[in-house]
Amino acid sequence: MQPSVTSGNEPVQGLAQATSDNRPTGRTVLFAARSATALHRLLDVLPVFAGDDRIARRFTLVPGSAFDVDALAAVERAGGRMVPWERARGLGFDLILAASPKGRLELLAGQRVLLPHGAGFGKTLPGEGTPGAPSGLDPEFLLADGEPLAALHALAHPQQVDQLAVSSPHAAARAVVVGDPTLERLLASVGRRDDIRAALGTGARRLLVLTSTWGPESLLRRRPGLAAELLAQLPFDGYQLALVLHPNERSRLGSFDLAQSLAPALDAGLLLPGPHAEWASLLVAADAVITDHGSTALYAAALDRPVIAAYEGGDELIRDSPMARLLAASPRLTSAARLAEALEEASAARGVGPAVTATVFAERGRALERLRAELYALLGLEPVGPPPAPEPLPVPRHAARQPVACAVNAEVVGDALVTVERFPPWREPPARMLAAERGAASERQAQSAGLLYRRAGSMAPAGPHRVAWTAAGWIDETLRAYPGCATAGVVLSATSALLRTRVGALLRLELAPLTVEGRVIHTDPAAALCAAHAWLARQPGPRAAFTTRLGHHTFPTTLAPASPNDAELPL
Repeated sequence: MQPSVTSGNEPVQGLAQATSDNRPTGRTVLFAARSATALHRLLDVLPVFAGDDRIARRFTLVPGSAFDVDALAAVERAGGRMVPWERARGLGFDLILAASPKGRLELLAGQRVLLPHGAGFGKTLPGEGTPGAPSGLDPEFLLADGEPLAALHALAHPQQVDQLAVSSPHAAARAVVVGDPTLERLLASVGRRDDIRAALGTGARRLLVLTSTWGPESLLRRRPGLAAELLAQLPFDGYQLALVLHPNERSRLGSFDLAQSLAPALDAGLLLPGPHAEWASLLVAADAVITDHGSTALYAAALDRPVIAAYEGGDELIRDSPMARLLAASPRLTSAARLAEALEEASAARGVGPAVTATVFAERGRALERLRAELYALLGLEPVGPPPAPEPLPVPRHAARQPVACAVNAEVVGDALVTVERFPPWREPPARMLAAERGAASERQAQSAGLLYRRAGSMAPAGPHRVAWTAAGWIDETLRAYPGCATAGVVLSATSALLRTRVGALLRLELAPLTVEGRVIHTDPAAALCAAHAWLARQPGPRAAFTTRLGHHTFPTTLAPASPNDAELPL
């Protein structure tokens, strides 16, 4: 049944009683957000009230932000009940939770609680509020008519209380240290690292995560082409790249423009996780993080992920803040070409991140429990049920796109090794050849490819007849239709493929998996076809045994004449 919502000042518990079966102990908690970023932080607090049917949870959008459009969508995805701002101003609430002090929160009747919407309070916004004040701790927004805006200011570390006391002793008197609910979700999810990497299609590659805050000094604004530059440097079989964007940047650009501007990088395998929770899943899965001055990297540092600095300085980073100290202690990425060196330096500096973030995050493992105690005291209720547990981070639902065309450098080294490096097809300088998946790559790419391949197993739509190529028939037809193609192949499984050059017989390729530290590693046979192409160009023959180096591993590879049954396999 919909609650009756009227104008005017209702009693503080009026809405709660209308939505809690008229129980006299019912309470209404309003989550007041002015942007998607703030809302996501508030959603991380929900476990505090888990299992309590005395609590009615409502959401409202605080006007005044240029980035508010995505907040409505986030509430809808969460299934939350909205109260329009104009109506919320006329109601009374038992508790009002906000993750930003900006907006006219003083117009909402009820006890207000402020939570951070980031980590470390290391950023100031020139031209807004008190010059030089940390965003989130600016006294201009923390006081209303000289009185503290909030009944409770929940902070993550005692040093933040001291920081607040310098600028606003009056507001600091209402501050308590509870810890960081978002960090709790990351810490609770470290055991899902393998599952997350599997869902992302990372495999045995190293996952590098670019993180960009919002605003004119952000990585995305200053170095918009960095993701593409890194992809051109990183062999596809050794590295996977992800870009974590601040929700404000997503709101500014819009999903369509964002996807269009990143299209070449996305086609080359760039991961672009969702703004709520998936970004944190990427930090759990990451092998290293490349960051500007946004506080996302502090969460990665708390997990002891190597950090590389890609911030070029400016007016937003607060000197001697935890984020400033982290960047100062991290190697700098001055250009994409310096990535390998920066990764080595960052790996050697492991332990720096946890040391810095020890001054950012207190009460680890207890943040939700401490926050629940504070919030229920304000509500005048005793908590029910077991201690609150953070919600584990989601396993991403979609992996990155698999590139369908690659610039390939394949080289025979010595008597029995072939090294293969695959890059985006638009990479400069040009590679030795182009390998393309016929039917998925563009026709222009297929016409330019030295190696064309397909993957077996695709089914045609149902109809009166189903027509399918045999493996040998498809290979022969491909070599006939594309005169520039020197080798054509069919990937049959995770360990086998068929191929033929223009001057040779049909061959079967077997690619053995590796067992490394108790794990079985398979690699893409399409990359092994590139190795076979290079091998046969130098040492043509029906039989061969060599190793293929792909990324950070080498895989035993054999070539042998295909059997008649192989040739007749239907595709």
